[in-house]
Amino acid sequence: MSQPAAERRPVVLRGGTVLTVDAAHTVLEGHDVLVVDDRVAAIGVDLEVPAGTEEIDARGGIVMPGMVDTHRHMWQTAMRGYGADWTLTQYFVWYYLDWGWRFRPQDVHAGNLLAAIEAVDAGVTTCVDWSHGLQTTEHADAAVDALAAVPGRFVLAYGNIQDAPQNWTAAPELRDFLDRRRGDVDGFQLAFDVTGDPSFPEKPAFEVARDLGLPVTTHAGVWGATNDDGIRLMHEHGFTRPDTVYVHAATLSADSYQRIAATGGSVSVSTESEQSAGQGYPPTWVLRSHDIPVSLSMDTSVWWSGDLFTAMRTTLGADRSREHLEAHAKGETVTHAALRAEHVVDMATRGGARALGREDDLGSVEVGKKADLVLIRNEHSPVMFPLLHPHGHVAFQAQRGDVEAVLVDGRVVKRDHRLVGVDLAAARRAVEQTVDHLRGELGEDTWRQGMNPDIPETTILDNPYQYTDYHSGATHGA
Repeated sequence: MSQPAAERRPVVLRGGTVLTVDAAHTVLEGHDVLVVDDRVAAIGVDLEVPAGTEEIDARGGIVMPGMVDTHRHMWQTAMRGYGADWTLTQYFVWYYLDWGWRFRPQDVHAGNLLAAIEAVDAGVTTCVDWSHGLQTTEHADAAVDALAAVPGRFVLAYGNIQDAPQNWTAAPELRDFLDRRRGDVDGFQLAFDVTGDPSFPEKPAFEVARDLGLPVTTHAGVWGATNDDGIRLMHEHGFTRPDTVYVHAATLSADSYQRIAATGGSVSVSTESEQSAGQGYPPTWVLRSHDIPVSLSMDTSVWWSGDLFTAMRTTLGADRSREHLEAHAKGETVTHAALRAEHVVDMATRGGARALGREDDLGSVEVGKKADLVLIRNEHSPVMFPLLHPHGHVAFQAQRGDVEAVLVDGRVVKRDHRLVGVDLAAARRAVEQTVDHLRGELGEDTWRQGMNPDIPETTILDNPYQYTDYHSGATHGA
């Protein structure tokens, strides 16, 4: 990902409206941002810059921090839109039970390559690859090879839904892989879920994470899969840590939220996913009441959009809808929205950096921080003016097509709405080969039926995983 500092020209973005997303959410109109090497060197009006500095006109546009997605199943991107009408249960059937094991290393590579390109193109400069399709370390190498080929910042969350966490985390080849590939991504996490089985079969995997010094990211509070029992087990055994990222957390009790809050964890909210698939109502409204930090994520392109503009927009809408419904049920009227545009912009940038333990150098536009920057500007769009409420413009008006320029680590990776040095045609060919492979493996009838798969004669509610027979029965109440 990184380019040697000596090869980088200084860059200045001139005259934009700068959303710093600092602690005060400061907005600076008509300011320049100077980048030297990999850092923001200065912010001001009419800055003097070193000779040879590359200039980018930001007038009429918005300069903001690069966005941070804390949960994206990048390997599935080759199947973009295939599951548009799925429920979460149908997703479990297709990937966990029936066909996920059919993905070869080259298929993981194809999905990751396209997803990484898509992320950077939409101004997502840091992305957590929640990579739970890594059946072997060959699959993992393919995933990292794809990420390393794209000029973004990526964290690999290593997971394998085809095997028990206590098995794949104990394999010597996992440690070898982590040692070999440590410099090729921006960090590692371990990605696995906790079923709530009282025997706590996931305990050894948490111990491996602790021994390796790696954070755990886990789908928690997911209706029909993971709920309060898992949080309780994690907490009672000392595995609820400040660096733990709980994905969704949409169907938990107050007790679980209190345990997360007390131990400093954060939640990755995927509003489009929660609204459509059925994990639970997007939980920002309840997370706010417990003061739990929030980051945003898009989950998977098998269903939804791959940008955080949509994530900000849907999150703001879902939170406000809940607030109005709660008030109406009590015969009251909301007169001032609790969640504001600046808050979701924070979640999409600084919130993600905080979740990854990178708030000291990512997530805001401040002198001394990493130069991961996005310019939102589109001279050919009627949606880009007037620019009256900058945070609101990002949250409700802008879209991925308005991302004119992107810098990662001080390097210009998108300019004039075009990615720099990215072979999109090669990514297209790789994805086409994966689609051809999957269609051939399944057969045309099964492939088409998979867009609306039947539920097999097996119990998958309350536990889609196959390494334990535990079923809570929690989703079968009146």
